[in-house]
Amino acid sequence: MSNDTLNKSIFLPASRETVWSFLTEKDKLKLWFQPAEADLADKQDYALVSTGDDGSVNKICWGTVLEMDPPSRLKYSFTIKPLNGASTIVIWELEALEGGTKLSLTHEGISQAAGEAAMGLILALDKGWDDHLASLRTELS
Repeated sequence: MSNDTLNKSIFLPASRETVWSFLTEKDKLKLWFQPAEADLADKQDYALVSTGDDGSVNKICWGTVLEMDPPSRLKYSFTIKPLNGASTIVIWELEALEGGTKLSLTHEGISQAAGEAAMGLILALDKGWDDHLASLRTELS
């Protein structure tokens, strides 16, 4: 499938530095996305996790931070269980505006990673990103 890249942008009433902290810091990621094992760091692996009622920790999504250019650009590989170990790429770009930030998301490589299940996964990720970005907007408003 071609042209399967997800692109989303939102406008936030916060500085790029503040928005950056919500994309990379463990304590802030859990407020709008998922709890992280640690702050995201350049060229390091990361995992966003959930904790079961029994205390077990399960990875929700994980990958490697490929590029960090604070507070302008963050790029990481991204995988989830349905991808069976295949990775996609997520890119965040932060543009300073008077009184806030334009945050843009690009999520690419889904078809190559998902194969025949691509459309179902694209639909799920599309909705998931909408939900997470709405939560981020709420946190920063």
